[in-house]
Amino acid sequence: MAAPAIETTAASLQPEEPIRIPAHLDGVAYLYGHPLLNSLSPSLHQTVYNALDLNWQQLPLSSVYGTSATYPPPYTRSPPIPTFLASIKANPKFVGSSVTMPHKVAIMPHLDDLTEHARQAGACNTIFIRNDPTTSARQYIGTNTDCDGIREALLQNSPDPSRFRGRPALIIGGGGTARTAVYVMRRWLGSSRIYIVNRDAAEVATIMAEDRARNPDPTAQAPLIHVTDPEEAARLECPAAIVSGIPNYPPKTPEEINARAVIRSFLGSASEASQQEGVILEMCYHPVPWTDIAQMASTAGWKVILGSEALIWQGLEQARLWTGRDIVGTPGVVEAVKAVVNGSVAERAAHLKRASSVL
Repeated sequence: MAAPAIETTAASLQPEEPIRIPAHLDGVAYLYGHPLLNSLSPSLHQTVYNALDLNWQQLPLSSVYGTSATYPPPYTRSPPIPTFLASIKANPKFVGSSVTMPHKVAIMPHLDDLTEHARQAGACNTIFIRNDPTTSARQYIGTNTDCDGIREALLQNSPDPSRFRGRPALIIGGGGTARTAVYVMRRWLGSSRIYIVNRDAAEVATIMAEDRARNPDPTAQAPLIHVTDPEEAARLECPAAIVSGIPNYPPKTPEEINARAVIRSFLGSASEASQQEGVILEMCYHPVPWTDIAQMASTAGWKVILGSEALIWQGLEQARLWTGRDIVGTPGVVEAVKAVVNGSVAERAAHLKRASSVL
């Protein structure tokens, strides 16, 4: 229990940094949140800007402090929401911002408008500028391109995306990824029902309560079904698509162990999965892209889609909103972004493996 107190104290002592507006740039995007040390967003967007010959850059709004001898280790801290919003509204070079934790929900009431993506996902991961059609005033709009990322990762990497329609889907987790996946599975996959497996029943209850508030007609949506019994999971119709949004930690508590058993029942055997042509999107790609759940799924015959795919496609949608350009349709851009992101993920995994072997 002592660690959070130390972290809070360290954060409170961290001075607020001024938000930089580099004079040499024509456009400035920001990455807003913390921690940001491991984010691939700036390099992803720089790859796009270079390909489009734009003198733009995405800057992390944070400062780094601490040493290897201190706790917590070096991490980042962004300015408060009022400071951030005042700065971008006064900045003529501002083109847009990625928004990450812990601001994804808190920033929503402060924006001029929200897209349906942000409302249904219950979080904003992107701010873009829209001119008011009547007054031409700049409006700061919140959306959620994680929806686009999950959708495209599944559709672009599945042998037959039409097999999703009318079939169940499964979500592993109870956080923001789970909420976003619910929206994707309903709107684009055409899932018949959505199973949820999570160690914390209260988190699932919250997701379901929020969903009822947003979508009061239960007959108009694929129902959410909380599954807690491995035997029940084995009897249910096999999901065609799975989105896993939990950290890559071995289960330890009774709740975690039970949730893992439910997941194993859903995954079934290799022969069952090959008949169903199921796919799983493993959103956890840091520090290693191949998780325990990915290995379980692969062994059972499922096609595993790495979470870096979702990162790539959500970033490309952000770039489209900020530049107004057809990013995906511009020759070479998608390939260049994939090379940078996948190369970085592989390099980090190799570095961790080398460090582990030394220890």
